Amino acid sequence: MEVVRPGSHPAQLTTLARRAELAEELGIDVFCVMPFTAEFMKLTPERYAHEILVERLHVADVVVGENFTFGKKAAGNVDLLRQIGDRFGFAVDGVTLLAEHAVTFSSTYIRSCVDAGDMAAATEALGRPHRVEGVVVHGDGRGRQLGYPTANVAPPMYAAIPADGVYAAWFTVLGHGVDLGTVTSGERYMAAVSVGTNPTFSGRTRTVEAFVLDREADLYGQHVAVDLVERLRGMEKFDSVDDLIVAMGKDAERARAILAASEDVR
Repeated sequence: MEVVRPGSHPAQLTTLARRAELAEELGIDVFCVMPFTAEFMKLTPERYAHEILVERLHVADVVVGENFTFGKKAAGNVDLLRQIGDRFGFAVDGVTLLAEHAVTFSSTYIRSCVDAGDMAAATEALGRPHRVEGVVVHGDGRGRQLGYPTANVAPPMYAAIPADGVYAAWFTVLGHGVDLGTVTSGERYMAAVSVGTNPTFSGRTRTVEAFVLDREADLYGQHVAVDLVERLRGMEKFDSVDDLIVAMGKDAERARAILAASEDVR
């Protein structure tokens, strides 16, 4: 979208590295990314199929969604791809799109679920909780002062961030072999995650802050992920700091109960 209409980039549900990781988990051996450039955009459907699929990839079978389009101005569709496949000797499978309750599980639908903070619906469509990744950066340190030290997660540009509120989530330090004492990379931990501007303190910057339950570690500079399971409540402005602390305690306990139940399901 940035090539076709600069400034119209949709929220990104999954980073490229995460997509490669998910593909590997499904047993896919090679993950090939074609950079979408202005020149690439001008390829006709026929040139795309011949130059990319036939000459470079030597495909035997192409599997796409039934609404797949390709080539300049999206002129190619599954029927045309089948015709080209007949000519060059490869098969084409147009897969029926996943749907539930008459709703197609498209990226547009999933973005709308995330925007609304409906993590249950997003999880149903994705087959996994929606993930927000980022590097832990220094915040104002207020969480530690209140007894709830948080990791201030700075997500990449265009990341799909859910509606303001507090969420039950799984927290993971990404990478391998990182030992931070009570936290080890690759292991997931229960967390309560706050998304918003901290209205009780008249905040203006929207942040993603994760309070990892029963763990305390120096996470600054670590690349982490939060897998959002359920929204606990919307973002609220409390009359006093004491009221906020009480609410944070309740959030932590609700998150613990919800995540323990979801772990039992797994």
